[in-house]
Amino acid sequence: MNIRGVILLPFSILYGLVTFFRNILFDIGIFREKKHDVCVISVGNLSMGGTGKTPHVEYLVSLLSKKYKVAILSRGYGRKTRGFILADKNADANTIGDEPLQYYHKFEDVLVAVDGRRNRGVKKLLEIEKDLKVIILDDAYQHRWIKPDLSIMLTDFHDMYHNDYIVPSGRLREFRHGSKRADIVVITKTPVVLSPITRRRFIDELKLQPYQKLLFSKIEYDGFVRYEDDQYLNHIPQVSRILMFTGIANSYPLQDYLKRHCQELIVLSFPDHHSFLPKNIHQIKSVYDDIFTSKKMIITTEKDAQRLHVCKNNEELQKLPIYYVPIHVAFHQNDEKELSDTLDNLFREVRVNKKTKNI
Repeated sequence: MNIRGVILLPFSILYGLVTFFRNILFDIGIFREKKHDVCVISVGNLSMGGTGKTPHVEYLVSLLSKKYKVAILSRGYGRKTRGFILADKNADANTIGDEPLQYYHKFEDVLVAVDGRRNRGVKKLLEIEKDLKVIILDDAYQHRWIKPDLSIMLTDFHDMYHNDYIVPSGRLREFRHGSKRADIVVITKTPVVLSPITRRRFIDELKLQPYQKLLFSKIEYDGFVRYEDDQYLNHIPQVSRILMFTGIANSYPLQDYLKRHCQELIVLSFPDHHSFLPKNIHQIKSVYDDIFTSKKMIITTEKDAQRLHVCKNNEELQKLPIYYVPIHVAFHQNDEKELSDTLDNLFREVRVNKKTKNI
């Protein structure tokens, strides 16, 4: 811990105690977790973000929607609206948030909704779609008013929760002990090749409970997509310089990827979930114009591209050669099968419990 972290430690302890006693009230039943008549899967983390939650939600949706009617429920962080909103063709990052908007654009047969009160959101989704079989709660690890059937907690390979501290000294939302609520812990953003020694080291360090599974995932990139018309490029162009701008918590994996495709990477960083304004577009254009070469391009993330849609009529934006890089996650070794088997067993248990309840 650095000097700043030590100075802020008393505030971290105070914040941690508040979340600790809140969790105790849930654990002893004073605050009650509601169980719904639909399979609920919670995906979240202990940290403030940057663990790769969005592509993991997309992975689950892709897997489950082949068999079941699926919905995604988020609080819609960063939106400028309130209450329950079901995503539709008129939605944008201001009305539902950037992550839900990305889900909506990717999965046309999946319901995507936002609601700060998740229990109400689940109820409304069930009213809209009677055949709904599973709801994925996005970024809901600390939302304990709903009792999930499966809780998945993510942690970044390069910024593990067991080495971190409570905010503001660190980036944790609650004490590390909160990890025990997870049924599955996924270590994300791992190297392309994961050695058995590395896997064993994390198993030994984390000391998970017998009921918890530990899985390892990695990021894979899906090429470059032109922002103007969402068309994939047939090949990645050879350029000498790339200007990358992002408004996400951790952009280092994308930086590493882009460095393989250029001689120099210029990075322009904005705060996480940043709402792009005309002045930001002007700043991006100015930096781009100052790059002294004709072999150059602008790259951002798929999530940032969702927020750019709010400025789609901006003249400067329309003239910029912007591309985004979609990503997906893949699991190492037998972890994909482990997750698939866990989900199959979960749905078998849910069906059995429903039958028992109806007797």
